[in-house]
Amino acid sequence: MNSSTQVLVIGGGPAGSTAATLLAREGFDVTLVERDVFPRYHIGESLLPSCLEILELTGAREKIEAHGFQRKGGGYFAWGKDSWVLDFAPLRYPYSFQVVRSEFDHLLLEHAKSQGVKVFEGTEIRSLVFDGDRPRSATWLQVVGGSDTGEISFDYLVDASGRAGVIAMHYLKNRRYHNAFQNVAIWGYWTGTGRMSFAPEGAIANGAVPDGWLWGIPLHDGTMSVGLVLHKTTFKEQRQQFDSLEQIYLNAIDSCPLIADLVKSGKLLTSIRTEQDYSYIAGSLTGPGYFLVGDAACFIDPLLSTGVHLATHSAMLCAASIASALRGEVTAQQARGFFEQSYRQTYLRLMAIVAGMYQQYDGKESYFWQAQQLTHHDYDDSNAMMEAWLYVVSGMEDVKDREKPRRDWQVARPIGADAQPIAVPDRAVLLYNLFETVFFGTAMSPARGSMSGSAMHEPIAILCPVVSGRRR
Repeated sequence: MNSSTQVLVIGGGPAGSTAATLLAREGFDVTLVERDVFPRYHIGESLLPSCLEILELTGAREKIEAHGFQRKGGGYFAWGKDSWVLDFAPLRYPYSFQVVRSEFDHLLLEHAKSQGVKVFEGTEIRSLVFDGDRPRSATWLQVVGGSDTGEISFDYLVDASGRAGVIAMHYLKNRRYHNAFQNVAIWGYWTGTGRMSFAPEGAIANGAVPDGWLWGIPLHDGTMSVGLVLHKTTFKEQRQQFDSLEQIYLNAIDSCPLIADLVKSGKLLTSIRTEQDYSYIAGSLTGPGYFLVGDAACFIDPLLSTGVHLATHSAMLCAASIASALRGEVTAQQARGFFEQSYRQTYLRLMAIVAGMYQQYDGKESYFWQAQQLTHHDYDDSNAMMEAWLYVVSGMEDVKDREKPRRDWQVARPIGADAQPIAVPDRAVLLYNLFETVFFGTAMSPARGSMSGSAMHEPIAILCPVVSGRRR
């Protein structure tokens, strides 16, 4: 490994490989360090259509299309008193994929190598060295295939280290968990399962049960990922009631007609896996010389399959910010302001939708109305509210925001002591209050709803070159 690089990326999952690839394609010197050797197992198989646009930007879409993953035409929700189809057909990208993550992530990392990223697998970042608040170098250790060690300096750091969260957990210690979403996921893989004839091809099945919800994801290898999500309190109670995790899991499936019908002719192929699905977000997503992307920054309950969307979308925002700052097109402060505001907006909107859906008896019209309130675009009749929901939960609303940026979402902290506040509209303040009150027990008054005018001065227009795929 070289002793220096322009950009160091920690982590080779979709967030890290996407950020690294976009920056390398713009001509920057990028080094990526990954603790594991790919391919490696990972949960989170269901993608949103928004991911296709970012795969286009990285140049990886053709490889993903050619691999043979199951196409996902939408989803089906059996939720509380209602059920409905989510159909991606009206979108610019009318499908996405259900992927085996070990294969998908490996393809993206190999693509990063082909684009000029220097990738070191089986290598762990042991510590960061700071100059004040800015990380300047990292010590590393080869943990697979050798025991070499060294130090590498960098201009910018991208923390894509996943839930391990190198910066948020070990240095800033500012990860904030949502009390309402401290959930546990239990899942396994089935063979010989059925398909939903009443839903789009390859659709994900989401079915509510009294104590949680289940997913069913068909995969191209002939298996189906079937999982259960419960709040940790319910999980602990059921651990006392049942003899095993498998009994908890199978009992939940039996109580959900949608999922039970899919697996009735199938066989559980694997042992049961379990993982904490605690939703969280870091107190700050960026700082001097560093950006947090993907799960290193935040995680949302998997109800809407937003994991890879948040990973690749944040990676794109990060690459745009770093590229424009390195070229001198914006100040570092402006780049950080753009990233923090844009990424938080994306996270907040999706989290609000998930929170609404956990109120299972509100009914689908309530969910669709809420989605309409969370967009910047006009969906002005009752039929169009379903369209608003479609655009939000497919990730395409974030794409539309990028294409037609709005300056009425200025909800973020001031950046710099000389920051001059600007007005925040009522909707932004109300949404921020909803988010902070429900999840963190605090709220933002209109007086707090301001940020640096300079930090948000024309950032999106200037940052567009990298996100539009321009090559230098």
